[in-house]
Amino acid sequence: MDKRRSLLLFACLASLPAMAALQMGDKAPEFTAQASLAGKPFTFSLKDALAKGPVVVYFYPSAYTTGCDLQAHTFAVNKDKFAAAGATIIGVSLDSIQRLNDFSADPNYCAGKFPTASDADGSIAKSFDLKVKQGPAGLKDVRGVEIGHDFVERTTFVVTGAGRIAATITGVAPDQNVEQALEAVEHLSKSKPGG
Repeated sequence: MDKRRSLLLFACLASLPAMAALQMGDKAPEFTAQASLAGKPFTFSLKDALAKGPVVVYFYPSAYTTGCDLQAHTFAVNKDKFAAAGATIIGVSLDSIQRLNDFSADPNYCAGKFPTASDADGSIAKSFDLKVKQGPAGLKDVRGVEIGHDFVERTTFVVTGAGRIAATITGVAPDQNVEQALEAVEHLSKSKPGG
């Protein structure tokens, strides 16, 4: 009977969804990456950005794909609201820096309003406990250009200036992802002493 209960318990635990992604209160992994702002490459450091205040680190599958384009555009349109709450935005994908140079400058998407970082080997995504999935061969973006890289799940982390995760946003539409990130940074801004 004990062996049977143990097997039943194991089966139940195995069927539960795995806890993915870092959660509220977890320490955010520091990273440095090649990034692009308005088509100009530079080195982004999460540590340096956190010295100025909270950072919204948003992971997305690929530049120039419908949902990611909507998310980037929504972040660009709301960039001033994030800045008013003291937050910096950084997009992260497995795109090459060459694709991100175009995407970051594209007036229909990032519009030069915030940087995007290249995580070509997926190491940054994995450090945030995100899954990297193999991209389908021959898949093309909205411009008709072959994507040619793996994908990371769409997940946004709001990281406090102290380097802790304040919110993890996943499983919602791209524009709602941005809205929830904005709500989280505005809440952080209001909860600061004197804010």
